[in-house]
Amino acid sequence: MDTEQTDGIPRRQRHHNVEDVIGDCAVYEPGLKRSTRLPMQKAARTARRTDGFVWIGLQNPSADDVLHVAEEFRLPDLAVEDAISAHQRAKLEVYEDLWFMVLRPVRYVDREEIVDVEEIALFIGPHFLVSVRHGKTDVLTRVRKELDAGRLESSERGPIAVLHRVADLIVDEYAEVAQSIDDDIAEIEQQVFGEREADHTERIYKLKREVLEFRRAVIPLGEPMFKLMTGSLPGMDDKARQYFRDVHDHIMRVTDEIERQDSLLSDVLQANVARLSVTQNEVSVRQNEDMRKISAWAAIGLVPTAIAGIYGMNFDNMPELRWHYGYYFAITAIVGISAGLWGLFKRNNWL
Repeated sequence: MDTEQTDGIPRRQRHHNVEDVIGDCAVYEPGLKRSTRLPMQKAARTARRTDGFVWIGLQNPSADDVLHVAEEFRLPDLAVEDAISAHQRAKLEVYEDLWFMVLRPVRYVDREEIVDVEEIALFIGPHFLVSVRHGKTDVLTRVRKELDAGRLESSERGPIAVLHRVADLIVDEYAEVAQSIDDDIAEIEQQVFGEREADHTERIYKLKREVLEFRRAVIPLGEPMFKLMTGSLPGMDDKARQYFRDVHDHIMRVTDEIERQDSLLSDVLQANVARLSVTQNEVSVRQNEDMRKISAWAAIGLVPTAIAGIYGMNFDNMPELRWHYGYYFAITAIVGISAGLWGLFKRNNWL
């Protein structure tokens, strides 16, 4: 790809407009929006001159789009690669006076019982913030609206205040997702202990898998929040750390909730398997009982069949055929033997 020199910095020539993926680009000074939209070409220069900060937001950008912005703001190559790949764990990396933070917003699709995990990458400098959004989350839009309206608490802290508010909203979403999962688990519990003939194993496994996906998004965020509330990072003071301490506390609560949900789903799965085993055993017992009854009645029915079959052959050399009491004897034998078999089977609980 061709290159050109701009202000002594080599840049790649691209055949599309990066403005297409920029949700907004504005300068905030101090904490309030100063212009409606800042052109991309002026963003980096403005960030070097302002006492406030420039926030440029990329929405589902391509690799070239991210590289374009990275060249303008001289972002670290390794962090840029992570922002492009969009498959990172939540983390915080510090490069001199620049932070790189990855957060994983989530939303719960209740109809499908799916935890949809997205990604936000933030490059946080002293006077600029570059956000890279992968997915449909509206967290950044909500924070920008609060900032534009002057309603962002401690907005004079610049990009750090934005980072805190983004993390705070994402953790609030974690709590909402955890509650939605709780509701589905309660529904599964009622079904497992109420519908004895139904098999809920597939649904339980699916929800357990989604809890695991939720866990992967939440648990890694605890370490970056711990660093922010305790570490000596550039631009941080005691008051700023207090805000992140609150976010860290909420993450720990959600983490405990996830562990509880995973354990509860394991218990429900075992209970479901146990109830299925009991149901199958009951069916087997009923089948055995039915087979015993069928066998008993078949044995009883064999007696008249055998006697009638023998005396229905009508051979001449059968003395009982001309016996005056032969008929009565045959009937008495049929009834007596059948009654005896019935009594025997009844005593042995076959009938």
